[in-house]
Amino acid sequence: MRYLLRLQRKYGVVCRYCAAIITLLLFVATVCLAQSVPAKPPATSPLQIDENKYPGLTAEFARVLKQIHDNVQVPAARGESHLLPLLPAGTTFYAAMPNYGETIQQALDVFHGELKSSAVLRQWWEHGEVSPNGAKIEDALKKASQLAAYLGGEIVIASTLNGGKPDLLVIAQVRKPGLKQFLQQSMVVSAAKGKASALPLMRVLDAHELATAKPVPGEQEPVVLVRPDFVVLATDVAALRRFNARLQLHSAEFAATDFGRRIAESYKDGVTVLGAADLHKVLSQTVPAKDPRRRALEQTGFADLKYLVWERKAQGGKSVSQTELSFTGPRHGVASWLGAPTQLGGLDFVSPKAMMAVSVVLADPRQIYNQILQLASASNPNAAMLAQSQQMFGLDLKEGLLRNLTGEMTFELDELAPKPAWKAIFGVNDAAHLQQALALLLPFAKMKVERSVEDGVTYYAVNGTPPKPSKFSYAFAGGQLIAGSSHAAVAEAVQLHASGGSLGRSTKFLDSLPPGHSANASAIFYENPIAVAAAQLRQGSPDLRASLAQMSDRGSAVVAVYGEGSAIRAVSTSPTLDAGAVLVVAAIAIPNLMKSRIAANEASAVGSLRSINTAQISYQMSYLNKGFARDLAKLGSDPKSPKSASEEHAGLLDEKLGNANCVAGKWCTNSGFRFTMNALCEQDQCTEFVAVATPVASNTGSRSFCSTSEGIIRVKPGPPLNKSISVAECHEWKPIN
Repeated sequence: MRYLLRLQRKYGVVCRYCAAIITLLLFVATVCLAQSVPAKPPATSPLQIDENKYPGLTAEFARVLKQIHDNVQVPAARGESHLLPLLPAGTTFYAAMPNYGETIQQALDVFHGELKSSAVLRQWWEHGEVSPNGAKIEDALKKASQLAAYLGGEIVIASTLNGGKPDLLVIAQVRKPGLKQFLQQSMVVSAAKGKASALPLMRVLDAHELATAKPVPGEQEPVVLVRPDFVVLATDVAALRRFNARLQLHSAEFAATDFGRRIAESYKDGVTVLGAADLHKVLSQTVPAKDPRRRALEQTGFADLKYLVWERKAQGGKSVSQTELSFTGPRHGVASWLGAPTQLGGLDFVSPKAMMAVSVVLADPRQIYNQILQLASASNPNAAMLAQSQQMFGLDLKEGLLRNLTGEMTFELDELAPKPAWKAIFGVNDAAHLQQALALLLPFAKMKVERSVEDGVTYYAVNGTPPKPSKFSYAFAGGQLIAGSSHAAVAEAVQLHASGGSLGRSTKFLDSLPPGHSANASAIFYENPIAVAAAQLRQGSPDLRASLAQMSDRGSAVVAVYGEGSAIRAVSTSPTLDAGAVLVVAAIAIPNLMKSRIAANEASAVGSLRSINTAQISYQMSYLNKGFARDLAKLGSDPKSPKSASEEHAGLLDEKLGNANCVAGKWCTNSGFRFTMNALCEQDQCTEFVAVATPVASNTGSRSFCSTSEGIIRVKPGPPLNKSISVAECHEWKPIN
């Protein structure tokens, strides 16, 4: 991991895309393996598991990434597009990206070279847990590189709304002959491989074949036209013919439209990836003037949306994303809530160790309050009762509370677990009057407040009453209201402001700002992704934890948002895409995603058993002569008469657990678990039952559950059961907490 730390600082934006490719190569195989091979959920990350089996593997990963940074080139930025003028005048969506074929091939060549020179990397790749899927991923990347060799330097995806239905087009220039034969041959291979194919199935036609081609009813595969100059993919034959006719006419209507000119403007300074949408045209077609929803849209101000443009560029040695949301006129309604750029004072109270922080300045809070009431009253007449309730209890949210707030809000998250640590900072106009309002509101919310003074600052400890005894503290300092999860958090914020040691004044934060942009903004979002990953990492080697701790001071991401008269602009840097960060975050995220899915499945299984217990009690009380139901089918509904209830079909469970097939000895599946129920019966009356839930496979759960008439859910870790258990066996399992 020490090599990764050096890479994180030394190498910048030059080959982030290449690093992502190799990261994909190394880790997607692990993801596929986790999804396809039943196994117990990993106790540690895949990276840590492989490091134990293959010592030195992490350092080899770092060496591969360094070689990529040194030897692989990404496509150059483009100053214009030869494909943009070819599009239909009605184009509403536009996306353009460079041809990454050579980049992919260079990255693969580097990886193969490292495999030859590194025994541990070669051993892992050929015999490790990724070996069954690595070859498939490598084959897919090779196919993509081979296809790209036939294409020009840019690939454009565009769409028009044809009667409310989008017509999708993908277009690229043809670099050399033989593309049609390559695609057809690939289709033959794909058909043989089925779902494991590298390329999707599609119809491949030339201009002559397109003229006589007939649409296939219900056709799902795209249709591709291969011309000597261009290759075009469309969703159906009709759309492909319409576009081919435009190519024949050499029309350039789209370049002359306002939307086309706006897109062309983005190319001027050089762009790598670009996306745009004509929102005004989309809204006019999907929510026309006579649509009842139009009125509500106009009230929010979003009926005036014009364009959404997103572009990725290299500026000042950094990879920068720029987003523009423009309007046809001055922002109003909800669209105007974002205030004008200003100095965000709340950042002067944020810790430089924060995992993430967001600071935003809103327009006049009282004006926003009025607009919220207007919008709420339009859809809910009872919303007007809010003013009456305030008057009844002597409250005035607008004048007593909102009047004393500037509209600036900052939120900071320092720790996720075991107990979240947070701060919230609000700009204040009049601290004394705001405290008077809080002194009235907090008791109304059944909160008890204790007051203390330290170093001339008054702190307020707020304690909620049962059943939700929430606790937090707050204080006033530097024209801000600082609230936090603890007294220590608030005191730290006050001290950081006084000493100048806050995040807002740190070199780490200032260096992460997009080039040419200051911290004076309408909103700023800050994240330290390595710190977030480290907080989630609860297991792993000490070396890995130490490396993450060192990396937490680097690789921060900042998004700055600027509210203008008729537009909202956002600019961001993303050094989080550096190879080292991607490698570490992926290694942590993969097992956590698996654990989350397993936890959700197991929670659902426990809930289903509780539903079965409740249904059995209801059945027993309703049919005293029967006792408990013999199986799950008797607790479900009658397929022929779902609304009726009887001894045979009591209608107490949904069809997933209580369908006609859920009889004794059979399993019913729901949310990754199988369920069955057996009963102990004498003659026609059942006095006991056992319900069992077991995972469908080891990758959907790691524990089985059971319950009997005592109503206690019990658990047993281990592989899935292949048969049910007895009542006595269930009683031997451990009760869940």
